[in-house]
Amino acid sequence: MKTLKKLIMISLFLSLFSVANSASVEKKPDDYMPALNDVTDLKSLQRGARNFFNYCAGCHSLKYVRYNQMAKDIGISEEELNSYLIFTDSAPQDVISVNMLEEDGNRWFGKAPPDLSMITRVNSNTHIYNFLRSFYPEKGSPTGTNNRVKDGTSMPNVLSVLQDEMNKKEFDSFVLDIVNFLDYAGEPIKAKRKSLGIWVMCFLFVFLIFSFALYKDIWKEVK
Repeated sequence: MKTLKKLIMISLFLSLFSVANSASVEKKPDDYMPALNDVTDLKSLQRGARNFFNYCAGCHSLKYVRYNQMAKDIGISEEELNSYLIFTDSAPQDVISVNMLEEDGNRWFGKAPPDLSMITRVNSNTHIYNFLRSFYPEKGSPTGTNNRVKDGTSMPNVLSVLQDEMNKKEFDSFVLDIVNFLDYAGEPIKAKRKSLGIWVMCFLFVFLIFSFALYKDIWKEVK
């Protein structure tokens, strides 16, 4: 019994420590906003792919996504794929990788940039959206910037030029398209699953009507 109480107290202490530690690293700035992205919006996914490959793909891979499958899913032609999205020596059938070596990433950033295939599954879309919106200049930081959502991040603000050139609404829309594309990358069949789910619910509803009518007819005879 005493051992059980000790285990409960230790678990409670570790849980409280974990919550306190998370709160000290991840914050919610005043302009924290929900990411209302839509993976069925092909235009947004196409813009998000363009934004990702121009600003993110130099450091981050999508190792569970193939170029040609991605292009097919979001309505990009093979010519556009080869001309505007593949910047390495990869072939269309290859997975989306980077040329950066892990040891170089560790040396330059302190930690190699992670693969982003499942980033919206590990973290929420809203977290990624606000993280990308929350960089600010900070003297003394190795990258010259810091982040209001994740303090002490080793990631530089690769979108700083766009923040200066765009107004807030334009920049937020630009970032939301990236998040939408990453949401697709985390679950490429999400849009199809949602569409299929609607048809399944319609079928079950119709089946329920027929089942109820059959039930009433059978019990009418019994009575």
